[in-house]
Amino acid sequence: MKIFDEIESEVQSYARSFPRIFNKAKGELLYDEEGNAYLDFLAGAGTLNYGHNHPLFKEKLLDYIHSDGITHGLDLHTKAKGEFLETFNEKILKPRGLDYVMQFTGPTGTNAVEAALKLARNITGRENIITFTNGFHGVSLGSLAATGNSHHRGAAGVSLSGTSRMPYEGYLGDDIDTTVYLDKVLCDSSSGIDKPAAVIVETVQGEGGINAASFDWLRALDKVCKKHEVLLIIDDIQAGCGRTGTYFSFEPAGIKPDIVTLSKSLGGYGLPFAVVLFRPELDQWKPGEHNGTFRGNNFAFVTAKAAIDYYWSDERFSQEIMHKGEYVSQRLQAIVDQYGEGNFTTRGRGMFQGINCVNGEIAGKITSRAFKKGLIIETSGADDHVVKLLCPLIISKENLSRGIDILEEAIREVCAGEDNIPEQKKYFDPVELAS
Repeated sequence: MKIFDEIESEVQSYARSFPRIFNKAKGELLYDEEGNAYLDFLAGAGTLNYGHNHPLFKEKLLDYIHSDGITHGLDLHTKAKGEFLETFNEKILKPRGLDYVMQFTGPTGTNAVEAALKLARNITGRENIITFTNGFHGVSLGSLAATGNSHHRGAAGVSLSGTSRMPYEGYLGDDIDTTVYLDKVLCDSSSGIDKPAAVIVETVQGEGGINAASFDWLRALDKVCKKHEVLLIIDDIQAGCGRTGTYFSFEPAGIKPDIVTLSKSLGGYGLPFAVVLFRPELDQWKPGEHNGTFRGNNFAFVTAKAAIDYYWSDERFSQEIMHKGEYVSQRLQAIVDQYGEGNFTTRGRGMFQGINCVNGEIAGKITSRAFKKGLIIETSGADDHVVKLLCPLIISKENLSRGIDILEEAIREVCAGEDNIPEQKKYFDPVELAS
């Protein structure tokens, strides 16, 4: 359609990598107008952990719509919101020993981050926020100040202040514990780092290149925050909702953050939805002090509840994710062993993994080859040098294997310098996949 070239802004990005008109999706599959099927290893940048058009969630949503359920409710009490809150409390918070209240923000991740930073500053009376190298927290001005990527920061048009950046784990080498450095500068009144209101961190840096913090490092960071009476904010927008194997990515570290941000797959069906969780004693907001017109997405309440009921009522789904994650680790390590340690390395955990290709040119060639073979997969990292696997968590083992097969084939062709690889139309058999 010429309309995209005629009136859509140049700011579009994913459409440049995958120049097709898509019109159907189910599970881990996307279909274009010509009927070609693609395995989706992008999954809405982590928004579709449960896949496209999940049949159960769709049924619940359609029933709600047919019954004239509330669509937009601001922050009014609605039945859909109440049922979601009860389900989240009983099946997510209580089993994990987490005592949090929930704030409904505007429907995107950056809205949740903005609220979390504002809350921390209001509670402590301090302005500074400690952020980390390669961190990504959104592109509205407050969250952008906490984001490291120069490409995004450069678009702000104003100076970005109120944050101090510290090295993430491994940034200065494997032998340096960067939490010790953080503790040092916070202890030293002449370090030039003002005592912060909070530290904000991703346990796995998605856009920053799939850098995964160790559990020891996260525990050490938690101790430093407690020592200096600084709030710990975990940005679980991309790493949460099961992506790493547990519902919250910080669970295996045994820590309980003061504040947690969630969005992306929280709504279950790809519907916009974001929240901030925090300890009850931190709930010092005045009525309406932080709001947003679309903080009451009742459709998302319905599908979010359905996702929790179906997948998080016991441990089976979590165990399934971990088993798939182990398979991904084995396959990616085998690829690295085959095509050269040093040229490629693996990173990440659970179903949040990637291959570091050293530079963005190689990674871009790999993802381009993969797309021609029926696999939608993107890059991340400061130089777009990491090929990021972000497929739906519900993906069948067969399609998970087939997707990694395509990725490996693309890597082999790029390493061999093979050019002019033709696009393979109808790489998949839709009938077989539908079964």
